[in-house]
Amino acid sequence: PGHPRQQVLRALRIPALSPGWKASFQEMLDQPGGEAAGNAGLAEESPPPAWPGFRPLAVTGIGRESETVISVHLADPGGGSVPAALPGQFLTLRLHPDPAGRPLLRSYSLSGPPGARDYRVSVKREEHGAGSQFLHTRVRAGDLLEAAAPRGTFTLRPGQAPVLLISAGVGATPVLAMLHALAAARSSRDIWWLHGARRRADEPFAAESRALLAALPSAHRHICYSSPGPGDIQGRDYDTAGRLSAPVLAALDLPRDADAYLCGPPAFMADVSAALAAAGIQAARIRTEVFGAEPAQTPGIAPAAARRPHPPAGQPGSGPLVAFARSDLNARWDPGYASLLEFAEACDVPVRWSCRTGVCQTCETTVMSGTVRYAPDPVDDPADGSVLICCSQPRDDLVLDL
Repeated sequence: PGHPRQQVLRALRIPALSPGWKASFQEMLDQPGGEAAGNAGLAEESPPPAWPGFRPLAVTGIGRESETVISVHLADPGGGSVPAALPGQFLTLRLHPDPAGRPLLRSYSLSGPPGARDYRVSVKREEHGAGSQFLHTRVRAGDLLEAAAPRGTFTLRPGQAPVLLISAGVGATPVLAMLHALAAARSSRDIWWLHGARRRADEPFAAESRALLAALPSAHRHICYSSPGPGDIQGRDYDTAGRLSAPVLAALDLPRDADAYLCGPPAFMADVSAALAAAGIQAARIRTEVFGAEPAQTPGIAPAAARRPHPPAGQPGSGPLVAFARSDLNARWDPGYASLLEFAEACDVPVRWSCRTGVCQTCETTVMSGTVRYAPDPVDDPADGSVLICCSQPRDDLVLDL
């Protein structure tokens, strides 16, 4: 601990040091005083959370954005301003559709302007979505919802490079927050708003995005409707009939030095990412937002078919409740497991690891609520708001972003 500045500089001069570790050590040097509580360089630009765990926020209004999408406004019940969030971050809500049952954990992108006194999350109603159905049908103004602080590394990068904001359906929410930030700054960057929807009735934020783009000096817009409605007019409501696809992107002659931000269904993001790379945009400039579980990273182990996360085999444990937010799973901790990593593997929750002893930091995971103890102690503490699951055990009820 402590990381003396001269030692960090010495480490940076090691020729064999990997680019990842060099970036990590450089982040240490860039922190005030050259020291920090935890290595933020390993947290991929994720700032510490504004508050620990969950806190109540008051529903101050609900607005309709399309036939299937609503926006829920959440404010400090005491009337103060909520802590600022970065454009592109999300809120995790702990919902209680059944007061006698276990709560649901759902993450929703913030879609409002930066610096607002409240948060705005926008939610698509899914036919079999327990969380979205609850928000659409049962939540009203005046209700209190439990929320974790804004989190996420899918955020707008500073600079003057062109910006591609690409989305499909309700995936517009995080990139809309980025568009708000660019408009508020009166950005002179070359900005492209590229969106795909089924039809005008299913396009959220249509008027809002158009107004924001109109206020920017160098903005471009291209809308694709896969199934235009009878009253949808090409040239007014949309530009291309069909999906937002590789041929459409190729015809737009997008700037190759752009920073691209993608949010939408996984297949959409995979196709668009490949199309952008084929157009000459560097992979490092293409950023995506995924709300499901991320792919596992398990070196030396042959890939296996993914299984749906489930409680571990055998009798339920008697320890703290461990919630895997992205996997929609809650399970009681059993002290027979050596670490949270082992516990997650027993539940078939996708995990990432390399060393399993607190050295490599590959398993660093956002903790939304709760605390852990370490055995063994890690070589370097994780950044604030994160834990190393490979060498930790829960002290109390825990919510992990897995």
